[in-house]
Amino acid sequence: MKLQLLLLLCLFFLSCDEQKSSAEEKDSTSAYSVPVEYFKLDNGLKVILSKDDTAPTAIVAVYYNIGFRIEPKDRTGFAHLFEHMMFQGSENLRKMEFINLVQKNGGILNGSTRFDFTNYFEIVPAHKLETMLWAEADRMRGLDITQENLTNQQGVVKNEVKVNVLNQPYGGFPWLDMPQYANENWYNAHNFYGDLKDLDSANLEDVADFFKTYYAPNNAALAVVGDFSAEEVKGWIQKYFGDIPSAELPATPDISEPKQTEEKFFIKDDSLANKPAIAVAYKMPKRNTPEYYAMGLLDQILVQGDNSLLRQKLVNENGYTSNVSGGINYLGNMFNYKGPMLWMFNLTYDNDTSKDQVMAAVDSVLNNLKSKVTKESVAGALVKMRSSLYDELGGSFGLGRADLLCSFALFDDDPGRINTLEQEFKKVTPELIHATIDSYLRPTNRTVLVVNPLLDNSKTSKR
Repeated sequence: MKLQLLLLLCLFFLSCDEQKSSAEEKDSTSAYSVPVEYFKLDNGLKVILSKDDTAPTAIVAVYYNIGFRIEPKDRTGFAHLFEHMMFQGSENLRKMEFINLVQKNGGILNGSTRFDFTNYFEIVPAHKLETMLWAEADRMRGLDITQENLTNQQGVVKNEVKVNVLNQPYGGFPWLDMPQYANENWYNAHNFYGDLKDLDSANLEDVADFFKTYYAPNNAALAVVGDFSAEEVKGWIQKYFGDIPSAELPATPDISEPKQTEEKFFIKDDSLANKPAIAVAYKMPKRNTPEYYAMGLLDQILVQGDNSLLRQKLVNENGYTSNVSGGINYLGNMFNYKGPMLWMFNLTYDNDTSKDQVMAAVDSVLNNLKSKVTKESVAGALVKMRSSLYDELGGSFGLGRADLLCSFALFDDDPGRINTLEQEFKKVTPELIHATIDSYLRPTNRTVLVVNPLLDNSKTSKR
């Protein structure tokens, strides 16, 4: 009987060791791997192919290495204005024909201007992939630049500014406002949506020069994601993009930010707001450093999800607000930018709550943050980050994947970085996070912006 028990115990421990070994092996190989094939055309165009045959669709994404940050100093909002111009017609596709071509073939399209790039994409049935490559090459080759198109789009963009910012409660708060308050370098601190006078002053020569300078193949990345034959797509890309001439690119301006040594505090009056609001921003560590990845996990711990520390304190415990929003890079994600960046969170709160009460609650969380950072909390943050990353990669038929591939190609010349992100976050230790808190989440590295509602009490109805 004792011998049988001993044998059973041996078998049990052997089974546990095998299961442990199997789990460790599975953990080491379970990281999601994105197919990446990267090459460059002779004219400098960066090309990334990433196959995914889970659905008969394909994405064409073209990213140009020009965004808000380095637009001309006397032409604020010009990068965004030019994004609109790219839909106004090209050599073979007149006005609205590009949009109609995509939509009539069952696809969707859009474009956007961010801090460090302007992008355009189409999601179409896979058998229409060649058509989309031809269309994108056609407008990279040359735009239909006319005074009529320019005047029309100046009006569209100015109306967009009026609707989204000037005539909107909390307009521009904090995504447009905070960079202007927190940063010192003009490239990072100007009104990138555009001053109305600057938008009006743009002329045809400006548009032509901007296109010639920044919309060249050697300043762009092209990603194709979806269901396709790689060899066939390579042939199409060479055929349609290969003979577009490259350009002499200007020197990159200095976009660095000085180290912040004092806390900044600002109040913005808003006659359209009915509640006060507050935004708190900290300057980020440099991209791709260990501290950068540590800040990514701190973001998960502090503001992402119902169990985040700031939400627990400000919403559940104190009841100052119903929601806390935040993150790294309000105009994208923590991966798709190049220059200096802010980690930020914001909230609205009731009129009978003071900003001092809100900031006291914020400080109580941050002052005790190190004690909350343990191996267990870091592991939980890693799970949340991994989930967020996988959502990003799989969203919109793979558009998130195309976004990261183009961003890493433009900024790092290495789209394969997409497959190293999870491992970089796994290197983050509680000790590294503690050091990052000391270096970056210090009061002297933050900017606080308060929206002050200009309430007219005389117009308040009484019951």
